[in-house]
Amino acid sequence: MTIYVPGKVTLRQTWQPMDPDAAAYITAVETADGQALEEKVKIAIDNFVLGCKADGIWNAIKASCILAGARTLAGALVPLVKQPADSAPTRFGTEGGWNYNRETGLQGNGTDNYINSGRNNNADPQNSNHNAVYVKTAASSTSAYMGVSASTTGSGVNNFGVAGTIFARQRNTTGISNLGSANAVGLLATNRSSPSFYVLRAEKQSKTVSQVSQIPFSEDLSVFASGLGGFPTDARLSFYSIGESLDLALLDARVTDLINAIGVAIP
Repeated sequence: MTIYVPGKVTLRQTWQPMDPDAAAYITAVETADGQALEEKVKIAIDNFVLGCKADGIWNAIKASCILAGARTLAGALVPLVKQPADSAPTRFGTEGGWNYNRETGLQGNGTDNYINSGRNNNADPQNSNHNAVYVKTAASSTSAYMGVSASTTGSGVNNFGVAGTIFARQRNTTGISNLGSANAVGLLATNRSSPSFYVLRAEKQSKTVSQVSQIPFSEDLSVFASGLGGFPTDARLSFYSIGESLDLALLDARVTDLINAIGVAIP
């Protein structure tokens, strides 16, 4: 049996659970869906978890959902990773506004739909934090993909999305724009491992942003919006992750292969 390596074709054709965390997640998704996932979808998930562990980035992921692959929206909101003290991810807004596609992910209505991740912005250390989403379809207008309230003066705010170009904040008040195309797809993420700078990852490139960190603002991080519903987006997202500092290039490679594999696996 061959273990998955980025850029290589896996030889696994039959579902044989190799990772206990992946197996527990798959069981929970199938329970929420009321039916089993396809063999190759399960293989893709198992390979992702194994790959993240091999890369040394798994333990830094503290809250995460794979927003694709599951047969139902309820299954898609089963957390891949959740800490005992955190709340479960919960969707808000117009119930009929959500547009879920198993191959490409979840889209909000851009008006009032958002997900409360259940993880507080201050749950991770001030200088060890990442926020990430995988964008399948970019937003049609100015909006936030993930974040907390952006108007809090003097607090460490996490927030990123699009406003003509990509904008971002990572444990700081000052927003930085002109960091990439507003039409960027793929992994969009920030990572802080230093008090003096953070890294933005977009369009397969990483850029260092010189901004001093501040004490993290206390509020649950929203997905598809910021500040518990502010600046909601109509982007289609396939994955999100929140947690401690990690290598964004490694996460990018693993998530990209996961979403591609799910797209191929679903008939």
